[in-house]
Amino acid sequence: MEINDLYLTIINNMTDGVYLVDLERRILFWNKAAETITGYCADEIVGRQCQDNLLNHIDEEGRPLCITGCPLFSAIIDGKQRREHVFVRHKDGYRIPILVNIFPLKKDGEIIGAIEIFSQNSPTIYEDNLVEHLSEIAMHDTLTKLPNRRYLESFLDYKLNEYQRFGRLFAVLFADIDDFSHFNNEYGHDTGDRVLVNIAAGIKKNMNRNDLIGRWGGEEFLGIFSISNGYDASILGEKFRRLALNTEVPHGEAALHVSVSVGITVVHKGDTAASLLERADQLMYQGKKGGKNRVAAG
Repeated sequence: MEINDLYLTIINNMTDGVYLVDLERRILFWNKAAETITGYCADEIVGRQCQDNLLNHIDEEGRPLCITGCPLFSAIIDGKQRREHVFVRHKDGYRIPILVNIFPLKKDGEIIGAIEIFSQNSPTIYEDNLVEHLSEIAMHDTLTKLPNRRYLESFLDYKLNEYQRFGRLFAVLFADIDDFSHFNNEYGHDTGDRVLVNIAAGIKKNMNRNDLIGRWGGEEFLGIFSISNGYDASILGEKFRRLALNTEVPHGEAALHVSVSVGITVVHKGDTAASLLERADQLMYQGKKGGKNRVAAG
């Protein structure tokens, strides 16, 4: 028997699930125990990227790890082993608590991917909608149901790591509803809340899979967008401005409208989360000083 065949036989007869990803987090191998634990056969998983979120890993605090804090991705970046308690979604829809051990995979001293070994952490299974509800509470704004500040900060850290590792460009948008305090005072806080909810509804319909837009706080929104070229930022900023401008809020027999001022910036070499947020915020204020209902890109 060839040594590789021997290893494969051993791995396929383990009671722990094992899978292997490359640098792009594309799943290259999925053993028999992984099939048993998750309900997904190798044919359904191999070739998919783990960020496709088929397994929908959520940690004990409700964070969706596949897009905000993937331990596999972290192991690829820093070469460190990790051990996590997470929930994974079974193919049949319920949640399973699992214990995962993650190791970087190296060849000739270079990291070429990562391997995850996981086992069911408890015989208990959980209703998927219960865990999803807990995740929703932890990571989403209660009024708009958009991603909250915590979720946005985690996603921004993830996009920065991705940029530093693979050079994938992204843009950060900061938007503020113009004269919102006056609007609240004039029409009441319930109407102000309806403005936020209606803008959020438009955002949800226009959010791409690899982007995240959420409520930063108050009347402020933050967007994080994957882009191919620097000039994409201005286009995205203008799209967001028009989306808000076209939002209608019924008030008596009339329909009220609001505008937003938008600042949007592209990640630069050496950027941190703080520097990106500061630059986008300052650009937004430039738009306000220029007459409001404007986009400033830089």
